[in-house]
Amino acid sequence: MAKAKVRWTNSRTFIGVDSTGHSVVMSTPRDGIGMKPSELLLVALAACSSVDVVSILEKKKKHLEKLEVSVSATQDDEPPWTFRKIHLTYTLKGEGLEKPDVEKAIELSEGKYCSVAATLKGEAEISWEYVIE
Repeated sequence: MAKAKVRWTNSRTFIGVDSTGHSVVMSTPRDGIGMKPSELLLVALAACSSVDVVSILEKKKKHLEKLEVSVSATQDDEPPWTFRKIHLTYTLKGEGLEKPDVEKAIELSEGKYCSVAATLKGEAEISWEYVIE
C-alpha cells in the first residue's frame, strides 16, 4: 500500500513526505517557497514515466546518457481547474538509441507501467513526442 503525509508549515506552505521518508516542499506562487501542488502532479507523471523508460532501455542494453521530460498541460477555466490535456516531450541522448526502441519504451510506460499515467487516464488526454539528440 502506498502512503504519504502532508504537513502544513505556515501560510500556504506544506511539506509532503512519502513512505520512504523523502520529502518535497509545496506552496502557492504567492509564498514562492515550493512547488505548486497541481504542477507536482505533472512532475510525478514525468518522473514515473522516466523511471520506466530508463529501465526499459537498460534492459534493451541501450546506453542512455540523457533523459529529460518536459510537460505542458491545459486546465479548465473554472474550479476545480482539472487538467484536460497533458503533453510530454522526451529528449534523449545515448549511443545506439533507435526510434523503435524509444517509441516502445515510452508506449510501454504510458500504456502499461506508469501508475500515474494510469490514474490520470480517463480524466486527461495524455500525448507525447520524443527527440533523440
